[in-house]
Amino acid sequence: MQATRAERLERRERRIQKSREGVEGGFDYSLLLITFCIVGFGMLMIYSASSYSAQVKYDDSTFFLRRQAINVLIGAVAMLLATKFNYKLFIKPFTPLRIRLVQLLFWFVVGLQGAVLMQGGSLNGANRWLKIGPVSFQPSEITKVVLILSVAYYMTTIPARFSETKKMLRIFVPLMIPLLLVAKEDLSSAIVIFITAFGICIVAAKKKMPYFVMLGAGGFFATLYVFFGKGFRAERIAIWQNPESHPKGTQIVHGLYAIASGGVFGAGLGESMQKLGFLPEPYNDMIFSVICEELGLVGAGIVILMFILLCWRIYLVAMRAPDLFSALICVGVLFHIASQALINIAVVTNTIPSTGIPLPLISYGGSSVIFMMAEIGIVLGISAKTGQREGR
Repeated sequence: MQATRAERLERRERRIQKSREGVEGGFDYSLLLITFCIVGFGMLMIYSASSYSAQVKYDDSTFFLRRQAINVLIGAVAMLLATKFNYKLFIKPFTPLRIRLVQLLFWFVVGLQGAVLMQGGSLNGANRWLKIGPVSFQPSEITKVVLILSVAYYMTTIPARFSETKKMLRIFVPLMIPLLLVAKEDLSSAIVIFITAFGICIVAAKKKMPYFVMLGAGGFFATLYVFFGKGFRAERIAIWQNPESHPKGTQIVHGLYAIASGGVFGAGLGESMQKLGFLPEPYNDMIFSVICEELGLVGAGIVILMFILLCWRIYLVAMRAPDLFSALICVGVLFHIASQALINIAVVTNTIPSTGIPLPLISYGGSSVIFMMAEIGIVLGISAKTGQREGR
């Protein structure tokens, strides 16, 4: 006799409770500490990588460090506010229209991405920036956060009687609106968003195959778009295939020189040669190559280990989350950080074509560090709610 829905839910809850056994609840101070260790290390490396460029351009070796310090301060405030914010308010319906905050945020970011297409500034062939008065930011970073919330919400509200294919279509069809807008502006961010959404779905889904089919289809069309596209994307493929002979392959070539010259222990903090005018903007997307040159494979390994520990702590928060929605939020944040770090390191080592994705919490940039710290703040808030639920 087929089990009733109530019995299936009860078995599922028992499995969740069993997986939580032995996992300590309460505010995750370890996650907070690891986050600030990575951010602090990033500021140190930004100063090391940017001091020469800042001195030449602005006659101030601390120019980029001071700007990043302001970004980190704003990010810390955003993290604190996100920690205190009750994540359940994202899905609480507003009366009398019964509209949820997460739905309003979804259409808000769609509007932001549309605004980027109309007035966004172009940088290296991609429109990423939106300027409102004196403030400029990348709406794609906001979109990443909102779509984590949106996909987590829809995965928890789609009726259980629906097939996985039908669930997948109900998620990815509306997701295609902001995804296509982001891809038009910044394909690399669109890839990160797609991987993040896929990660949330594959964790929550009972049947995985429809999502793997979607992943394969998405990867196939993305490959066609990149390899057979025109303009700067085709140029990036040519640079990736043969950076030494391409006139614009300087960044990749000098990044590889930096990695090779660092050896095992590196040349020493502040002793990078490639940052002295050879590597364009070494404090941005290519900062990992400066880390390798100055701190060697040991330093690079420590950076990778810090990201693994960060993702591990987020995983533990997801395991003890008080409900499915909050657990999927944690899963989305985990996939976002992991995929972005992997893509950045793969680009720096010329494993994949250049994408313009920053190294999370380390590369110079305001939008990225602010909204990623806000994401981690949501995770920290969920860990605090867990402790309250368990009476700790």
